[in-house]
Amino acid sequence: MILATKTFFPPLEEYQVQLQRIWKNEWITNRGELVLELEDKLKSYLGVSSILITNNGTIPLQIALKLMAKNAEVITTPYSYVASTSTIVWENCTPVFVDIDPEYATIDERLIENSITSKTTAILATHLYGNACNIEAIEAIAKKHQLKVIYDAAHCFGTQYKNQSIFNYGDISTCSFHATKIFHTGEGGAAFCNNPDFIKQVYYSHNFGHNGYLDFHGLGINGKITELQAAMGLSVLPYMEFITTERKKVVDYYNQQLDFSKVAKFKWRDETSENYTYYPLIFQSEKHLLEVENALQAVDIFPRRNFFPALNTLNYIKNVAMKHSDDIVSRTMCIPLSVGLAEADLALICKIINSK
Repeated sequence: MILATKTFFPPLEEYQVQLQRIWKNEWITNRGELVLELEDKLKSYLGVSSILITNNGTIPLQIALKLMAKNAEVITTPYSYVASTSTIVWENCTPVFVDIDPEYATIDERLIENSITSKTTAILATHLYGNACNIEAIEAIAKKHQLKVIYDAAHCFGTQYKNQSIFNYGDISTCSFHATKIFHTGEGGAAFCNNPDFIKQVYYSHNFGHNGYLDFHGLGINGKITELQAAMGLSVLPYMEFITTERKKVVDYYNQQLDFSKVAKFKWRDETSENYTYYPLIFQSEKHLLEVENALQAVDIFPRRNFFPALNTLNYIKNVAMKHSDDIVSRTMCIPLSVGLAEADLALICKIINSK
């Protein structure tokens, strides 16, 4: 069976070495030695000034919205993972959808201003499939209208924009370290913020509001990552060059062997590096997509219709038609991309797609 994504497992003995440290320290959670070490190593690897790793990638979005959105309207994209919208609703805010740019699949910055009202407090934009939004345009709009910018950068581990980490942009950026991501801690995530005062608020908020042992800074929840998760991250991180190289080989093969008269790819934003996290294809129609999906599944190959259906159709929000998102989501599918895919499997995938 070949899945659209596959978890990278570091050598078991290397993970066990990290576990032995936990047993020696007798410290499982509450920001122990391994968590602090992982944060330091990630800061160096990514080139960021601050990082707070968390127990998943959704918690940083919730905290950011709690601190910044103030129970008001948040402009966002209909084409993203459900967490982008569900967190807005969960934090008693109102999602206001802006359609996507069909070339990039990211939020269409040209439509944002028309959706701003007196109730708008923030923009939550997703860097999709590792590809950057139009950062300069979004941040210019936010500055003009005094809005906060939250970037859902769940797919962007290692992505560089204009020769620096994409996590350095916005008022806050978040990432997922879920098991399906190129870097992972099993479950996990992170918040990135260049404002030292605000990152302190995020820190307190992810730790029940604690300000030391006996005092409280304010309202908080439990977003702490465990030493067990950090152990996985410390075991995976040394393999990032290998992981990226192997995934690039798969992407290069697809780029060379697929028939792009039948399928298309999204345009890549200028000055944005690729991190080879997904390989989405745009099919001619939903019917065409389903034909390919069925043919692949018949030989135990399982692509994935990421972000289907579009978030503007969720049953707990007001349904608003989005011309480009509704179209793109119906005919986009990610084909397998992971370390260890054999060339024979890649050849079969390409043969099936090209034959339809």
